[in-house]
Amino acid sequence: MRSRLPALTAEHGRRGDPGGAVRLRLPAVLTLALVTAVGLAAFCWPFLADPTIGEEHGHDAPWLFAVLLGLLALVLLAEMTAQGMDAKAVAVLGVLAAMGGALRVLSAGTGGLEPMFFLILLGGRALGASKGFLLGALALLTGAFLTGGVGPWVPFQMFAAGWVALGAALLPRMGGWGERVLLAVYGAVTGFGYGVVMNLWFWPFLDVASAPTGAGFVPGDPVAANLQHYAVFYVATSLGYDLPRAVLTAALVLVVGGRVLAALRRAVRKANFEAQATFVPAAAGTLLRGIPRGPARRRTGA
Repeated sequence: MRSRLPALTAEHGRRGDPGGAVRLRLPAVLTLALVTAVGLAAFCWPFLADPTIGEEHGHDAPWLFAVLLGLLALVLLAEMTAQGMDAKAVAVLGVLAAMGGALRVLSAGTGGLEPMFFLILLGGRALGASKGFLLGALALLTGAFLTGGVGPWVPFQMFAAGWVALGAALLPRMGGWGERVLLAVYGAVTGFGYGVVMNLWFWPFLDVASAPTGAGFVPGDPVAANLQHYAVFYVATSLGYDLPRAVLTAALVLVVGGRVLAALRRAVRKANFEAQATFVPAAAGTLLRGIPRGPARRRTGA
């Protein structure tokens, strides 16, 4: 007898699409926006707050924002779990974070050479915005524990590295060499940008006498004046350190970025448990194979 039952086929959504970043849902967008707002406040509040606040509570602010970061990371993880972040996705994220921490141990930022940012950038591109932000933050945290470099600067590093991965996920969708060149340029820009942002966690609390001439933070001065002071400080103290990071990241993306990104995307596809099953009517006259027509019959002696 010919069956007219529908045939079952599996159709994968765009979460495993190798062409670009993962689509964001509203809870993830709102949570990432909240985390980003807290991070910006952590870095920029000395420019906008009353100068007496910085003098009295400058040493409390890093720890306060570290606690807030932990709470927001839990909120972000809860939102993602509610949307189907399964065991395989957690495993991929954990492995990449551990690899990022290991790369940080290998270089420890010697001379500004930090290959970890190459992995964070490509991982963010493959995983998508939410998981990418978590990857950047967790990779920095893992590296801090492995190198013994745990201190009030760690939550700020986690913010900055998370933003690097988040930005890579949000870049326009491209393919082939175009995508690789785009990621290489982005890697070079963020190589400098990471240093520009990270200096802000301590620069406003430096003694003016200990900073280069015309490069110290002056409480109460206009924001534009202090930004000029900071530009002098960055060029004098950090530009030479950030240049190797930018060059190394861009070079690694151009040389091996294509293969690494393809491997990461294959891992993400295999870790995707969110494939949607759809029923498609079978063509008339098609037999369903592999499905038993009835219970197995056993012959018994008469």
